[in-house]
Amino acid sequence: MAGYDEYAAVVRQLSARIREGERGAVAEAERRRTLHAGVTQLGQRLAAQEQRLAQLAAAAGLPAVADPALGPPAVPELAPGPGPAPGSVTGPGPGALPGSVTGPGGSGVDGDPAVVLAETGRLVDEVDRLGQQAEALAQRPTLLPTWSPTARAVAVYAGCAAVGALVMLVLVVANGIGVVDGVTLGALTCAGLPLISFVAGWLVLGRWGRPALATTDPPRYAPLGFFICALLVPIAYCVTLVVFRLVR
Repeated sequence: MAGYDEYAAVVRQLSARIREGERGAVAEAERRRTLHAGVTQLGQRLAAQEQRLAQLAAAAGLPAVADPALGPPAVPELAPGPGPAPGSVTGPGPGALPGSVTGPGGSGVDGDPAVVLAETGRLVDEVDRLGQQAEALAQRPTLLPTWSPTARAVAVYAGCAAVGALVMLVLVVANGIGVVDGVTLGALTCAGLPLISFVAGWLVLGRWGRPALATTDPPRYAPLGFFICALLVPIAYCVTLVVFRLVR
């Protein structure tokens, strides 16, 4: 009976190893499915990011030409766990499962594919975050980006009116020394300089008050701008006259 007992022990040991191997095969198959699903998801996200970048570049009027040396975004290829047969020079085929991860240009990166996949996912998340920040910034105009449209318009028209007032001051001095006659000074002060200041502000808002991704013209508040310029320049002229009279 000793031989039978030894035979039964061997059978039990073999059966235990078979069950262990089956459990390992199930776990490996599940790991492969998880890795393949992760690679597929990352590929879809990279494709969506590339499409969105192309749309943003087109909206901003920028060329959307990728560097040909870089090629398309690389998705990690899962290489088979066991290495190739001795003497074989053939690399891992597509869809094979991990022992190494193939990066851009065919360079191999050793390590756990799950770790590499997680790191790639983290980088893709970072790209999403930076892309959202860039898109938010592109929705702001270059000029006074944190200001409201109304405050920006008031600042621009007031600034242009201030420049017009300085020009008017030069004309007043020129009139005092006889270079500019009174009729010309009056016409420029009451109509010419306010109109020029208003047009300058309107053009500045259209050029630098427009977000890069805007599909329509930004609000320029023309009535408000005309009122500011038509009011400030004559007021500055009156103040200048009062100052000159007091000085004299």
